[in-house]
Amino acid sequence: MYSPETLVTALEAVGDNRLAISSSTKPDLMVRMLEILDVHDWHRVLEIGTGSGYNAALLAHRLGDNQVFSVDVDDDLVALARNRLATAGYRPTLKAVDGVHGLPEHAPFDRIIATCSVPAVPWEWARQLAPDGTILVDLKLANSAGNLVHLHRVDDRLEGHFTARWAAFMAMRSAVRPEHIARSRRAPGGRSRSTDAPAAPWSEATVAWFLAQLRLPPDTSFGYDLDDDTRRPVATTFAAPDGSWARVSLTDTTVTEAGDTPLWPNIEWAYEQWSAAGRPSWDRLGLTVNPDGAHRIWLDDPSGSHHWLLEGR
Repeated sequence: MYSPETLVTALEAVGDNRLAISSSTKPDLMVRMLEILDVHDWHRVLEIGTGSGYNAALLAHRLGDNQVFSVDVDDDLVALARNRLATAGYRPTLKAVDGVHGLPEHAPFDRIIATCSVPAVPWEWARQLAPDGTILVDLKLANSAGNLVHLHRVDDRLEGHFTARWAAFMAMRSAVRPEHIARSRRAPGGRSRSTDAPAAPWSEATVAWFLAQLRLPPDTSFGYDLDDDTRRPVATTFAAPDGSWARVSLTDTTVTEAGDTPLWPNIEWAYEQWSAAGRPSWDRLGLTVNPDGAHRIWLDDPSGSHHWLLEGR
C-alpha cells in the first residue's frame, strides 16, 4: 500500500544522538518531480542521491536500465539499492561517489535530478548536461530556506524558475565531513522592541526566510522556546556561532536581541524586500547560475528590477 509519507532509511550516531542521514521521499513528491523533469524515451538521466533506489527504479521502468545513472556517497546504501533494484528486475548504473562531481565518465545527460538539497548548484553538473538539458534540484541556503528549482541550459549559464509548491530534502552529504561548529556562550543582556516581521518566517513567509539567508551569518540556528507547563511553543529563537541571539514572542510583536551580530534585523530586511515586491509566490522567483559559480535570484524575469546575488557560492 502506498502512503504519502517520507521514510527515514539510515541513521548516524552523532554524540548522544542519532541523526537521519537518508530517507525515501514521499512517493507523490517523486512523481511530481518526474513530471516536472519531463523525460522522454531517448533521454539519459543522472540521479544525485540513490537512497533506497526507489526513484532509480521508476526511471529505469520508464527509460530502461541503459539510460539511467544514479550516485550516492554512501557505499552501503548503494549496495542495498543495487540488490533491491536487481530483485525488482532493474539494473541501472549505480556508483558510490560524491554527488557534487556528478558522473562525468557517463556524460552527457539530458536530465539531472537531485533527490537531496544543495546550498549551491555545482557547475560540474552543468558541464555534464547535453544541449537543451535540464536540472531539477532542491536549493536550500539553510534549513527550510529554499525550494525546488528547474534549471535549463541556456548558452553559457543555467536558468529557470522555482516550483510553485514547496518541497524539502535532506542535505547532500559529501565525502568530506564538515567540521563541528564551535559556538560561543550566549551573549548576556538583551534589548527588546516591537517588530512587524512574522516570528516563524520558515513557516509563515518561506520566500522571505529564503531571502534572509543572504544576510544572516552562516550556521545561524533557529527553533522554539516551549512553555514549561504546557510544552507548547511560546517564542522562536535564533543564535549565531558568536553567541549573538534573538527571541521573538509568538503572542505579541516583541523581539529581544543581544550580541554583536544582528540577526532579527536581517530577517526584517528580507520580509520588507518580499513585501515590497508584492509578496510573490515561489514560482515567480527564478535562479541564474553562471560558470564562475555566481548565483543570482530574480523575480519574474532575469533582467527585471528585483534581483539578489547569493555571494560566496
